[in-house]
Amino acid sequence: MIPHQDQLILKKNKEIMADILRLSKNFALSEMTKSATAERLGVDNSPNSIHLVNLTHLAIHILQPVRDQFGVITINSGYRSPALNAKVGGSKTSQHCNGQAADFESFSTPNPDLAKWIAKNLDFDQLILEFYDGKDPNSGWVHCSYNLMGNRKKILTALKTGGKVVYRNGFVSK
Repeated sequence: MIPHQDQLILKKNKEIMADILRLSKNFALSEMTKSATAERLGVDNSPNSIHLVNLTHLAIHILQPVRDQFGVITINSGYRSPALNAKVGGSKTSQHCNGQAADFESFSTPNPDLAKWIAKNLDFDQLILEFYDGKDPNSGWVHCSYNLMGNRKKILTALKTGGKVVYRNGFVSK
């Protein structure tokens, strides 16, 4: 068993390495693994080497081009360990658990415009305009994934209907 002080040193070194490790020009591993829920509940949210490869490709092929086109984007959710995914009520098949997906938004560009630009300009696996209310251009967020094994270019809109999440094909508003 590792003494408590050594555990704290190891944890701090992981955090430093995550800040240093760049996935692309503007994205560090730390912003793809940061989770207030994981911190609050003491859940390890460290990706393995396969997840790290996937996160790097996600950053290079999706996040960096979006950043280059629209400026700063905020990552709301990146990698989620299976334990963290369960704590936040995520799908058991979530691509977040493989390091293949991120939820993000831009405060300078409406989320529907961001999603439509991605659909037109990037290779992606799944693109979801999540919880856009059809009125506030900054409502909801964009979920996008990238799969090294091949991308389906699947476009969906997630809406809350009757208290349940409903997925519809394409981009739709309420």
